[in-house]
Amino acid sequence: MNSLHFKGIFALVICVLMGTSLFSQEKKGAKLKFEKESETLGTLYTHELEPIKLEIEFENQGDEPLVLSYVRGCCGTRIKDWTKEPILPGEKGTVEAEFRLAPRPHRISRTISIMSNDPEGMKVYRISGEVAEQAAEEPFGSNINKGAAPRVR
Repeated sequence: MNSLHFKGIFALVICVLMGTSLFSQEKKGAKLKFEKESETLGTLYTHELEPIKLEIEFENQGDEPLVLSYVRGCCGTRIKDWTKEPILPGEKGTVEAEFRLAPRPHRISRTISIMSNDPEGMKVYRISGEVAEQAAEEPFGSNINKGAAPRVR
């Protein structure tokens, strides 16, 4: 019975050690990490709208070269260019995007999806903001005596 008991304890110790070593290993491979997780454009006014041009920077924080397989923009966002050659560990790459906004009040919500050999899969970069109409300025002199007491004659 002692040898059977000893074999059971030995097998249990081996299983625990193997399980611990499997969980303690870091994920190997490429790792895409954005410099900024998203872009907030703030409030833009309808009469001042120009095409929006962004350069999104990212770094390979993994231990193998990072290769982008495709980059897609939603809602009319054009991807002008992206780093197509493999990005070595510790090196940076970019995605250049451009889009136009409709000259009417609305919320801005765009995404750029990047597929690569990162084990975590697709990464999504978010762009947000708002388009508003600027309040009309009152004509010169229209605010004279506003809030003043009426004149007594």
